Amino acid sequence: MKKTILITGAGSGIGRATAIVMASQPDTQLILIGRRAEELEKTQKQLNRSEEHFICAFDVRDKLEWRKALQDISASSLNFSGLFANAGIGGENKYGEEDRWSDIISTNLDGTYITIKECLPYFKISKEKYKHVVITSSCLARFGVPKYTAYCTAKAGLLGLTKSLAVELAQDNILVNAICPGWVETEMAQAGIQMLADATGNPYGLEFEQQMSYVPLQKMSQPEEIGQLVSFLMSNLQTSMTGQSFDINNGSFMI
Repeated sequence: MKKTILITGAGSGIGRATAIVMASQPDTQLILIGRRAEELEKTQKQLNRSEEHFICAFDVRDKLEWRKALQDISASSLNFSGLFANAGIGGENKYGEEDRWSDIISTNLDGTYITIKECLPYFKISKEKYKHVVITSSCLARFGVPKYTAYCTAKAGLLGLTKSLAVELAQDNILVNAICPGWVETEMAQAGIQMLADATGNPYGLEFEQQMSYVPLQKMSQPEEIGQLVSFLMSNLQTSMTGQSFDINNGSFMI
């Protein structure tokens, strides 16, 4: 029986790259979740055995949409082995009438919590001995960045969620871990560099070089590299790590 892995935020960036990595495994079937159906379709077309995978477009904060989607794909008949809770949004927030605090917090933190809780019943009936949940946090959970109060708060909260769920779900052999990427070459990262360039008046290329100068390896990670780490954490090559957070950031934060 094929293993089923669910990926949120699968329409771009790390989510898309992870889907491509996972689909290379012949015994794996994917459920791709994201807000934009057209982006999910682009991801699906890049996958091995593209016709075998499901796509569902909705906001991960919507409990009713979760229940409808899982019912529509007959999730109870699938053999869930992994959940990559990756959906999130970034950017600055500023206190006032147009503050993005609530949207950033609810998407990154509430959305991840709802995702996991809505999927748990299907993981608990899975035939897999060990099941895996991987949560996308950020290196910004490790240190503060001015004007990113909502994002830093949400991503730090996800590390607390990871530890609590790891203890709570251990009795069901569900391992819960988090990844804390630094700069990754995605549209979100490019938008972040552009925002910094606009603020400083630097050309994009110069601002990119400036930001990479703060990183010991002086580069961004590739999304595929993050996908490989997620793939390992979800594999049965490891059945002992749970409640952990893994820093993959080119040296920008070291414990």
